[in-house]
Amino acid sequence: MLLSLLLLPLGLVAAETGIDAWLRYAPIPEAHKYAGQIPTQVVALNSSELSPVLTGAKELEQGISSIFGQSCKVNRWHGGRRGGAHRPASSIVIGTVAEYSSYAAKDSKKSIPKLVNDGFYLDTTGREVLILGSNERGALYGAFEYLSLLAQGNVTKIAYASNPEVPIRWINQWDNLRDGGTHGSVERGYGGKSLFFWNGEVRPDLTRAAQYARLLASIGINAVVVNNVNANETILNSTNLDGIARIADVFRPYGVQLGLSLYFASPKALGALTTFDPLDQSVIKWWTNITDEIYERVPDFAGYLVKANSEGQPGPLTYNRTLAQGANLFAKALQPHGGVCVFRAFVYDSTTINETVWTDDRANAAVDFFDGLDDQFMDNVVVQIKYGPIDFQVREPVSPLFSHLRQTATSVELQITPEYLGQNVHLVYLAPLWKEILDFDLRVDRAPSTVKSIVNGTRFNNPLGGFAGVAGAGNNQTWLGSHLAMSNLYAYGKLAWNADADSVEMLQAWTKLTFSHDQKVIDTITSMSMASWPAYEGFSGNLGIQTLTNILNGHYGPDPQSQENNPYGQWYRADATTIGMDRTVNNGTGNAGQYPPEVAAAYESVDTTPENLLLWFHHLPYTHVLKSGETIIQHFYNAHYNGSAVSNTFPSQWESLKPYIDTQRYEEQLFRLVYAAGHSLVWRDSINNYFFNVSSIADEQHRVLNHPYRIEAESMELEGYHPYLVHPFHAASGTYAIVTDTNTTQGTATALVPFPAGKYDVAVNYYDQVIGNATWELYLDDALVGEWKGDFEYSVGSARVFYIDGQSAIRKTFKGVDVKANATVKIVGRGDGMEPAPVDYISFLPQGVVD
Repeated sequence: MLLSLLLLPLGLVAAETGIDAWLRYAPIPEAHKYAGQIPTQVVALNSSELSPVLTGAKELEQGISSIFGQSCKVNRWHGGRRGGAHRPASSIVIGTVAEYSSYAAKDSKKSIPKLVNDGFYLDTTGREVLILGSNERGALYGAFEYLSLLAQGNVTKIAYASNPEVPIRWINQWDNLRDGGTHGSVERGYGGKSLFFWNGEVRPDLTRAAQYARLLASIGINAVVVNNVNANETILNSTNLDGIARIADVFRPYGVQLGLSLYFASPKALGALTTFDPLDQSVIKWWTNITDEIYERVPDFAGYLVKANSEGQPGPLTYNRTLAQGANLFAKALQPHGGVCVFRAFVYDSTTINETVWTDDRANAAVDFFDGLDDQFMDNVVVQIKYGPIDFQVREPVSPLFSHLRQTATSVELQITPEYLGQNVHLVYLAPLWKEILDFDLRVDRAPSTVKSIVNGTRFNNPLGGFAGVAGAGNNQTWLGSHLAMSNLYAYGKLAWNADADSVEMLQAWTKLTFSHDQKVIDTITSMSMASWPAYEGFSGNLGIQTLTNILNGHYGPDPQSQENNPYGQWYRADATTIGMDRTVNNGTGNAGQYPPEVAAAYESVDTTPENLLLWFHHLPYTHVLKSGETIIQHFYNAHYNGSAVSNTFPSQWESLKPYIDTQRYEEQLFRLVYAAGHSLVWRDSINNYFFNVSSIADEQHRVLNHPYRIEAESMELEGYHPYLVHPFHAASGTYAIVTDTNTTQGTATALVPFPAGKYDVAVNYYDQVIGNATWELYLDDALVGEWKGDFEYSVGSARVFYIDGQSAIRKTFKGVDVKANATVKIVGRGDGMEPAPVDYISFLPQGVVD
């Protein structure tokens, strides 16, 4: 069977679900050429079933057999010195440096480069391949590195050491024990239900949790916090602590440690104490006892993650204690066991900031709350800082807090699950965004001070620090909900190991491992992915104005109006003539002054602020002229048209790969790209319509509110349908849609087609709410063009939307439709549940034209 697979052309590939991600170990092109060059035996220097060394050996056995179609067996070494006469002819030796020292004959010992914790040495130059770790986890990492090279067709002779730059390379899973009392959900997760929890308890079957640990280990992740930062105290009851121990058991062979998020008020909510004051002796004792109980069950427990005094969560400020006192409460309990307390810097009070107060600014919150605490945290505390001052926006400046904590270890929090950036429905490759953050130089004390040098400890000599990635993986076969989105999880692990990793090189390696070695596949996915973040920024929010999404519920579709006049601080203070937050020291909120002097001076001036952050720091007229010669408002119009135009190229680029990718993954990804292309037009029109309405300044290119290919549904002849004023107004093409007279009846909308005869792509923009499964039919001259159902919520994992707005707006396109002169177009909609079959407009697009 393996031989026949090797002889298949690259284009003929078996169906895949995506569950193996980049660990497919697919046969490489012309694998037979390497016969005799690849070892046929793996010598595992640790025979324990729980050892990552043996796990690595088994992984090598599986990978080599699959990649090259040759037999490869594991030989377990049980101790004693290996004599020269018994040396295998062709083998891979995997173990720790210490184990290898016992195994190797005196005359064959290697000089191993210095390795730090979790580091490894890989040497393929000698008679046997050596994979040696500083510890067992490092040996497993080395095995995955070797297999990654082989799976990419790299069989060259190499010898090098690889050490992680940071000790904390953690994943934060925002998994809930309950959702509506019935099942485990993943907050801001778009790939299915929780891998860990169901009905308030740890799942009986943790098979997928083990598979997840395998994926994470392959990219160097060493710990997972398995529950939501908005924690539930019941995670600490005895039933769940026993369950947590089971999760740790399935993680352990992959070297992945387990961590927990804590609910700060647990001593009161679970322990029946009258207080959760971090300085109260009964509280201190309660947390000490709980921590001891955890370590009895999970001796290699990684530590705690704490969100306190933010978004309604209780914390030390409840008792007028400092954040440092709150963090140290847990750090003291963990210290005897070697555990770490990670304390999130995401602290802000939505009850005290007020948009009408010119100096109020949520972006100041982190520095304000942590000011004066730098020398008060225990050594095993790490402050986890979101990369920007607000909340995972499409573009933010680096959080100034990184420059304020010099005696305290820090980690950078990155969101792999793109809550505000398309929720894994839109394609957004995030590595370039992360690289900009990591490479940014804060110039502390006028000396080089990149973010990566701060979190890796070299800048301020803090050895404990690193990365936290909010992953959102679920039990969907694709893990994140989208095949292409997995490039972000892969890149996160690679950057956590080495922050200098190149965005394109990581992407191309991932593409080879995930899809194909064919250069067309590599080039096409690289082109799409590298264009995706700029495109999303273009059609969502630009010039530093944030993502302009719906901030009040789904965080998904366009709704710039929702970001103003609320207590969440994601404002941009637009009026009829001006726009942008004034964050200067001279006249604004003072946020620019939270940065070190060189950076602060640049942000203080309009002339020296990078234009992609201009409206983050400055309040300016719409008519302000940019370096490009465009006004701010014209830049908005142009950027939104350009960004959506790029998004609309993605489906055709992907379609060109049909011969090279298995049918299942090809079709599943095409479905998302087609949807996202249509949704980018909703974004484009909604944002442009809104700012035209606010500014009353016309688009110089006469595109905004000018759609020559559309028939507005409310202008059609209606029977059983009636016009509906959409809220917000800009979420409909002409501010109105149509809905059926009742949620259970049929409506018909009819119109003459005012375009010449020809072949058109006919697009229907409608709204698919999650409160029913309405149906639609499209007719031309009473001939059925197509029919569809409003069941999008079952096929895409974005936030559930109950409303007729920009979040539920969808485009259905029928390509290559022959349209006669004076044809009649008709839509028949049938309501279902509470969904009244809403329709916005119909477009008749000459082929190749984007609406």
